[in-house]
Amino acid sequence: MLAGAYAGAFMRSVETVLVAEDDGVARIDRWLRRRFPHLTQGQVEKMLRTGQVRVDGARVKASDRVSPGQSVRIPPVPDAAPKLPAGISGKDIDFVRSLVIHRDDDVIVINKPHGLAVQGGTNTTRHLDGLLDGLRFDSDKRPKLVHRLDRDTTGCLVLARHPRAAAFLGEAFRDRDTDKIYWAVVVGSPRPKVGELRSWMRKAPGPRDADREMMVSAEQREEGAVHAVTQYVVLSSAADSAAWVALRPVTGRTHQLRFHMAEFGYAIAGDPKYKCDREAPNDLSHKLLLHARALRLPHPSGGELKVEAAIPPHMRRAFDMLGFDEREARDPFEPFAQTGRK
Repeated sequence: MLAGAYAGAFMRSVETVLVAEDDGVARIDRWLRRRFPHLTQGQVEKMLRTGQVRVDGARVKASDRVSPGQSVRIPPVPDAAPKLPAGISGKDIDFVRSLVIHRDDDVIVINKPHGLAVQGGTNTTRHLDGLLDGLRFDSDKRPKLVHRLDRDTTGCLVLARHPRAAAFLGEAFRDRDTDKIYWAVVVGSPRPKVGELRSWMRKAPGPRDADREMMVSAEQREEGAVHAVTQYVVLSSAADSAAWVALRPVTGRTHQLRFHMAEFGYAIAGDPKYKCDREAPNDLSHKLLLHARALRLPHPSGGELKVEAAIPPHMRRAFDMLGFDEREARDPFEPFAQTGRK
């Protein structure tokens, strides 16, 4: 299956190819490397340097850009041995495809499970980035991550299916044109029931790998300090022992929601890093109870995309134990309808 996607890109004669709309604007060397991933950068640069590759009939340098509609002359390209990408097995493909909750020509959204890292790091050999070839489906392009979730956070995670969508979605996340709603079970019952948390934070000194990175309180003047804003609404409480809270990150800082709730005095249950003085009920202390429930964002081809991810089994068990009914929050965005984005 995947081998066929690669083999379809190999040519044995000169061919003229139009740059597609989905390719966006890109450097010619990068456009060629995406089309022929088995070629080295040196091979691509030699083809350009010797004039074998031409754009609209003219010679180009590696740094020159191509745009949709331009024609590219491509010389014979050597075949690569068809093979599955390293680390991808039929079982891996079935697994990663089972996570998909939305797919169209531009975007894939998955419901990321607990414990799956988004990208590799120290002592992390199995991660989502290493499984993305399993989400090519009928495309010869590898999906690209456009944002991240912590390893133990579950829920909506967006992938772009081609470079144009990646550029569009990346800009949407950077410009905060997306609206994200998280659900959490926290220790204690926050008061007031609705509010906004604001603070300055920075990375703690020491090792900076993904497994050990921590955020700490900071003063505005400190080097590396960033401002973080989180809106919250308490949806239901189990006496004063725990609460179901909806969280809306206005900014997108590392560990922002986990840091803010712990600093507020109502840490997210099961969080091994960010804690407060309150005791969590025993059955809530094993796995992080933070879930990216819903996402609303502009779609690369126009209009709006709204997706919801079902809560994971460990969170459902917590809901059942505490008497929370997710049907009470039919629209995850509704509790924030009056707060707006600031």
